[in-house]
Amino acid sequence: MQLQQKIWIDLDNVPHVPLFAPIIEELKRKGYSLLLTSRNTPQIGEMLEFHHITSKRVGRSFRKNKLSKIAGTSIRALRLVSLILREKPVLAVSHGSRAQLLACSLVGLPCVAMTDYEFADSSMLRIGSPCVLVPEVIPEEAFLATGRQVEKYPGIKEDVYVPRFRPDPAIKTELGVDDQQLLVTVRPPASDAHYHTVESDHLFCATMDFLCSRQDVTAVVLPRNPKQEQLVRESWAESVASRHIIIPSRVVDGLNLIWHSDAVISGGGTMNREAASLGVPVYSIFRGKIGAVDQYLAREGRLVLLSTKEDVRTKIRLTRRQHPASPESVVTPALATIVSKIEDLIPQL
Repeated sequence: MQLQQKIWIDLDNVPHVPLFAPIIEELKRKGYSLLLTSRNTPQIGEMLEFHHITSKRVGRSFRKNKLSKIAGTSIRALRLVSLILREKPVLAVSHGSRAQLLACSLVGLPCVAMTDYEFADSSMLRIGSPCVLVPEVIPEEAFLATGRQVEKYPGIKEDVYVPRFRPDPAIKTELGVDDQQLLVTVRPPASDAHYHTVESDHLFCATMDFLCSRQDVTAVVLPRNPKQEQLVRESWAESVASRHIIIPSRVVDGLNLIWHSDAVISGGGTMNREAASLGVPVYSIFRGKIGAVDQYLAREGRLVLLSTKEDVRTKIRLTRRQHPASPESVVTPALATIVSKIEDLIPQL
């Protein structure tokens, strides 16, 4: 390896920050220079600060409107082009950053596009020259239409960073959760995602109604945006006022909150998989196409898929979870394999 070859990593969304934190550390340990960029949003900024990662902030949040997303992605890509022409990285890596893929195609920069959901819009994978890096449970056939090289790593992406987790029992006190209450962490569906369905919203509302009917439950809700927070505060105002629903005022350590929860109910893949990795009972209210990773976790009994309001009432089991002070620390080959794949794809100069 030639020292100081530069790798560009783009952190396009909140879950990308904890995922890439150990990858960044390992690449630095191996002697690579890194260019780190991120979208300039409050949520990503808080997560970067939490993980002590410094990056160049480029571009802001996109509106839900498709044309606005296209315009925002294109503008961000052009700004990234000017940056990478100055910085001259030899390889780009992200977990599906569309702006990075577009920027790489414009300048001919090789890139590695990680993904763990085969039904996400893959049209951007057809431009430029990306290698697609996915969990081994996802069939290669899912990406045949992209015409791209498919590489795999063992386990799931959460195996990259969950083994680093160390619990902090102070979180319940900080959030004001009574120890006598069952703690349920709730994540609404990704309403701005292209794969979002209204059925997920209906299941979320049914879930909130179910939890609010239980006086022995405190639900910590993690809205994705101000609009979702307003919906929760207005729709279940009484439970918010009585603190049976708690909406944190600042970013919290998601893994720590999950670990101290008795159950997790989420409309998004990352939190579901983090809970599954930690052995916490988890229920998915995601109603888009179910990907291979979630199907794999469901088959193993580590994730329960909810599809109807009746499922919410009958399949969710809310009981006190008995767990050790810390999860069993099992180091998997996921991190080492991903870093090795990235190194293998660095152009030989």
